[in-house]
Amino acid sequence: MTEQLASQALLPATLDAANAGTQVFSFGDPTPVLGGREVFDYLECWFNGRWYEPPLSLNGLARSVGASVHLHSGLMFKRNLLSKTFIPHPMLSRAAFEQFALDFLCLGNGYLEKRRSVLGNTRQLVPSLAKYMRVGPEGRFYQVQGWKNEHAFEPGSIFHLREADLHQEIYGLPEWISALQSALLNESATLFRRKYYENGSHAGFILYMTDAAQTEADIDALRKALKESKGPGNFRNLFVYSPTGKKDGIQLIPVSEVAAKDEFNSIKNQTRDDVLASLRIPPQLMGIVPQNAGGFGSLREATEVWIVNELEPIQARMQQINAWIGDEVIRFELYGKSEGRPDS
Repeated sequence: MTEQLASQALLPATLDAANAGTQVFSFGDPTPVLGGREVFDYLECWFNGRWYEPPLSLNGLARSVGASVHLHSGLMFKRNLLSKTFIPHPMLSRAAFEQFALDFLCLGNGYLEKRRSVLGNTRQLVPSLAKYMRVGPEGRFYQVQGWKNEHAFEPGSIFHLREADLHQEIYGLPEWISALQSALLNESATLFRRKYYENGSHAGFILYMTDAAQTEADIDALRKALKESKGPGNFRNLFVYSPTGKKDGIQLIPVSEVAAKDEFNSIKNQTRDDVLASLRIPPQLMGIVPQNAGGFGSLREATEVWIVNELEPIQARMQQINAWIGDEVIRFELYGKSEGRPDS
């Protein structure tokens, strides 16, 4: 990860020709400009002797969900619709299904553990957090929460629903992975704008001094005043008194003239559209305010098309567990049937 110092230079003038020289100093804390969220830590599913490591850091991937409000909201929207239409089963409660659905949507992997009764029958299906699950050879599964903190599941007790990937067949990758950089850019733009306003001088300036009347004590006093005007003391005014100075002896050159024109709204809107495209959710279902007079069209029609093209395929994919368990554990109600939508 690269870092960039938000620095401002103070260039005082020479006191005399014999003592010619330029002083430059910087102030302000280092500010990271690129954030990978620790996602791209792995290049392949390498085998450590017991299980295969995921192709991407699941911890970083889980943290990235909160990087963009539209990514997080869209995934929760899908989860809520799946939960609304799910019909609870004695072996799988609604709360357990919500965790299973959330893991699958956010991380591309969903796990359910089959817990048996004393008679050997399946008593309950419990979701195992995908963030900590690891896949081993010959159908073995492990839960790894840290070094020397692992649990090996009984063979055949774990159902693994994964999103298909082009590069490997062990783990799944979420469908929205292509919008990860857009989500991080959206977050970076927001954080930059926050720091822009929290920083008293707004991305800094260069104070250029050529006035030979200034003394070393004046320079030190001005340096101290500049440092103290940063951070919590936002928008403080600075007064410089130079009775023997000349015109343009002290010049304030804003660096923020370019930085202020960072196309904040354009970046936010473009990255939002990228995220929504990866989630395939119409904007009117996300509560986005239309910018045109015509709006986004009928909300009911958009909902019905989205359910047929997006929600029902996810439901069908999740019903793969029924064949594994030998019972119709996952069933869904027909969304909108009470509103007149015909059976399909």
